[in-house]
Amino acid sequence: MTAPAAGPTVTAPAHDSLDDLVAAVLAGRLGPDPAGERVSVGFVTRQGARHPGRARGYRNHVLGLRVDAAVGSCAVEPDELPDDVAYDCVGATVAELLAHPSLPVRVAALDAYLMGVRPHAGAATDVVTVPAGTSLAKSAARAAAVVDLLPAEPGRTVLVVGVVNSLLDQLRRRGLRYLPCDLAGGRTEWDEPCLPDAAALLERCDAILASGMTLGNGTFAPLLRHARATGVPLVAFAQSGSAVLPCFLGAGLTAVSAEPYPFFWLDGGPTPLYRYRADREGR
Repeated sequence: MTAPAAGPTVTAPAHDSLDDLVAAVLAGRLGPDPAGERVSVGFVTRQGARHPGRARGYRNHVLGLRVDAAVGSCAVEPDELPDDVAYDCVGATVAELLAHPSLPVRVAALDAYLMGVRPHAGAATDVVTVPAGTSLAKSAARAAAVVDLLPAEPGRTVLVVGVVNSLLDQLRRRGLRYLPCDLAGGRTEWDEPCLPDAAALLERCDAILASGMTLGNGTFAPLLRHARATGVPLVAFAQSGSAVLPCFLGAGLTAVSAEPYPFFWLDGGPTPLYRYRADREGR
C-alpha cells in the first residue's frame, strides 16, 4: 500500500442531513443548476464474490448514473431495484431525479452531481492506492486503509453497520471488539449473527463504522444524529454516495473512505481510496 499524499485544501460547508444537502443542491448553492444537468448513462452492476479461503460469499447490486464525466453510485439489496429503473433515469435531469420516489435513485443522482462539482482528487485529505492483487488481497488492503481512520483504542467496541468480513478481520487484528449489524441479517465469517437493528446497539459502542449503503436504505440519519449528540466517532466507508458523505464531515461524521466507481472488486489492478478527515483542512 502506498503512503498517503496530502491533498490541497478545499473547503466545503458541512450539512446536518441528506434533506439539507439536497435542498442546497436544488438551490444552486453548491454548483450549477441541477435542472440543467442530465443523466446520460444508467446501469446496474451485479457482482458475486467468494474469496479463496473464505467460507462465506456475498452479492452486490449497485445502481450507477453518469452525469457528464462523473458516475454516481448507490448499492441496493439484491433484486431490490429492477433494471428498468436505471433505464428510466437516462435523459432525466438531476433535479428530477432528486425528487424520485426511490431513495437509491436520489442518492445515485446526488452522488453523480457532487462528484462532478467536487472531484475527490482535489478535495480528499489523502489518497491511498490499493495495490494490484487477488480479490482477497485487495479486500484486505482496502479494509486496512478504512480501519486506519477509526480513532479507537484496543479493547473498545465498534458498531459495524454493513458487515464486510475483511473489515471485521482488521478490527480483530487490532484488538477491537465489534457489534456486526446488517439489515440483510446473516452471519459473519466467524459464525457471529449479524444483527439487523443498528439503533438498538448505539448505546453499546465506542465508535461506529458504517457503510455508505446506509444512505440508500435510510439508516444513515440516526447514526449521524447519535454521533453529533454524543461525540462518538463515526467513520464511513463509501462506495455508495462516496461524494455525498464527505459533505457531513464536521456535522457528526469523523472520517470517510471514499471509493468511486469502478470499485476495487471490479479491477485486479491498483485502485484509489480517497480518505477524508474532519480534523484536517483538506475536505
